[in-house]
Amino acid sequence: MSETKRSIRLFIFILTGILLLGVIFVAGLMTIFTPIRTKSVPSAQTVTGISTPLAAEIMDAKGVPMRLVPAGDFIMGSDDEMARDAQPARTVSLPDFYMDLYEVTRARYKDCIDAGACSDNLNIPNFEDYFKDSNFPMSGLNWEQAKAYCEWRGARLPGEAEWEKAARGTDGRTYPWGEEYDPAYFQTQAGGPHEVGSYEKGKSPYGMYDMAGNGWEWTADPLTVYPGNQGDHSYYRETDRVLRGGSWDHPDRYIVSTWYRFASNMGDNSGYIGFRCAKDAP
Repeated sequence: MSETKRSIRLFIFILTGILLLGVIFVAGLMTIFTPIRTKSVPSAQTVTGISTPLAAEIMDAKGVPMRLVPAGDFIMGSDDEMARDAQPARTVSLPDFYMDLYEVTRARYKDCIDAGACSDNLNIPNFEDYFKDSNFPMSGLNWEQAKAYCEWRGARLPGEAEWEKAARGTDGRTYPWGEEYDPAYFQTQAGGPHEVGSYEKGKSPYGMYDMAGNGWEWTADPLTVYPGNQGDHSYYRETDRVLRGGSWDHPDRYIVSTWYRFASNMGDNSGYIGFRCAKDAP
């Protein structure tokens, strides 16, 4: 091999080595000066799954106070031998919802009539005199009329299970106030209703008044058979709706219990039937 060729090969070898060292050097500099990348952390605004506690009491769009019934299980029905179509007791789970603190009053219903959203075709003796007792429970109207009022408020009639949970809480109590039948906790004198909220001791665990006595209360549901009930079901009718709570005209110790079920046709506008409204929690 000539001296010239050896020189050329040596030159190429040295040049290649220099180029490789340059690449290594540049890569090292990039490692040193490239900013360290960190994993992004979502801001507080993007964190999900954090819920805001619901208010224990709200005022709806029409200024009516409503109380929260928190989500969860409760005991519905009873194993009492007198419970009949309310047997057997079982566990039912419901989501959060709100229910009226008081039965719907005459004044509240009159507001709906004046707004043109509710019917004034009522089973009452004298229109003007009747509405003078403004804080008495509204009565003398049928199921459809009660439903229309609740919907005017952006609410609805409560389901039967919702009504019972609001009345008895989660401990399966027999009366809104506890286990003992006590006439001092609700009106037992025949002759008519009393002003809503008159019996402080008779409140339910969630603070609702008059869930025993005063007026029977419409619910949204037909009378259906409880799971496992062995009673007579021949009188159950899809056209009937469940009423709860007893009334001033029906103060019997069983009738005013939290589990007692009564039903009537949707056209019933008896003077001892009232109602209250419920709505889903946001």
